[in-house]
This record gives sequence, C-alpha cells and structure tokens, in this order.
Amino acid sequence: MIEITVGQARRELDGIPCELVILESTGQAHAKAHDVERLNAERTACIGNGRNDRLMLARAALSVAVVQKEGASAESLMAAKGVCRSIVEALDLLTEPLRLVATLRG
Repeated sequence: MIEITVGQARRELDGIPCELVILESTGQAHAKAHDVERLNAERTACIGNGRNDRLMLARAALSVAVVQKEGASAESLMAAKGVCRSIVEALDLLTEPLRLVATLRG
C-alpha cells in the first residue's frame, strides 16, 4: 500500500490546475457528498470503493466503484452506476466513453 501525505500530495500536484481538498478523518462520507454537490453533481464523475464513498457515488452523474485487492463496500457497489476492476480501468472510461454505452444503457 502506498501512503501519501498531505505535503506529498501538494508537491505532486504542484503546477497542475486542480483543487486539492484534504478531508478530516471523521465525517468523510458527508464531506465527499457535499463536494460533489459543490462541484455540480450533474457534471461530476466519481470513483471509489469504500463505505465512505457511497454518498458521493449516489449523487454523481457518473459514478464507478472499483473492486481491487482490498475489495469494495457493498453499499458503494450498489450506489455506483458502474463497476470496474481497477482505478486504471475506471479512469479509462473517461477517455474512452463509448465503453460506458452498454453499462449505462436503459
């Protein structure tokens, strides 16, 4: 497992036009859902696997649960609109959106 510190995250993102949000260790599920709403849920994509991701996955226009070695929360799997085997596969859906057609059809 790779652990990234707040300082390391800031350094890694230096020069990249993005907003880094560091969540408190408590209340993460609601904080993540709040950020989705703040960013405009209808235009937001989210990827997650933990129980604390379930609310944001339920709110986002596109939500993908990932089931990697550590597994995934059943609640997050049910809240997501799609499921992938890895974060790389989930991110590929953003660059290859035609892959979503069958998953989201209906």
